[in-house]
Amino acid sequence: MIQVNGVNQYYRQSHILRDLELKAEPGRCTCVMGRNGVGKTTLLKCIMGLLPIRNGQILLGDRDISRLSPEARARAGIGYVPQGREIFPELTVEENLRVSLSARADGARKIPESIYRLFPVLKEMHKRRGGDLSGGQQQQLAIGRALVLDPKVLLLDEPGEGIQPNIVRQIGDVIGELKNEMGLSVLLIEQKLPFARRVADDFYIMEKGSVVAQGAIEALSDDLVQQHLSV
Repeated sequence: MIQVNGVNQYYRQSHILRDLELKAEPGRCTCVMGRNGVGKTTLLKCIMGLLPIRNGQILLGDRDISRLSPEARARAGIGYVPQGREIFPELTVEENLRVSLSARADGARKIPESIYRLFPVLKEMHKRRGGDLSGGQQQQLAIGRALVLDPKVLLLDEPGEGIQPNIVRQIGDVIGELKNEMGLSVLLIEQKLPFARRVADDFYIMEKGSVVAQGAIEALSDDLVQQHLSV
């Protein structure tokens, strides 16, 4: 489980996250929604340790990870798939996946077969350079690379952005397996309502760095969408 308690984050003089409270339970997909610029990506970067928080607390299970480095958070069990994927284009698929092995807590040095089972295309293209893959294949590689860590929590920042619909459906299926069969906490940032409603169990809506609505995904009403998400 990941839990964010009263977190404040600033960028220079701008107050980005404001007393933010959020929880992502094991075996559930929690979707964070909101218009552009409300702090969603900043939230994930704070959880991963890529941005510092001013105050508040970030818990992984019962452990306070608020001051740990990104590398220590990865070893503790957080996998992060950033917006834009950020794979290594000059490395092969296999080399991209192997990069994450160094952060595994158990010291394993072999890519788990489960990665290739979830994303068969990565096995087919394991010798191809990451930069030669399609956008959808690169997204699968980015998720696979995060899963090599054997994480307890998976952070996903708009994984379906700019990707063909069949790959988006496959990613949705993988999220379902990760939470339902492997018991991961999945914290998802998503703008597309149909995808969010399909894969998420819980939702939070953010405005101006704060949570303004939350609940089970079934409670995401048209009124809430109109009030907080419509452009």
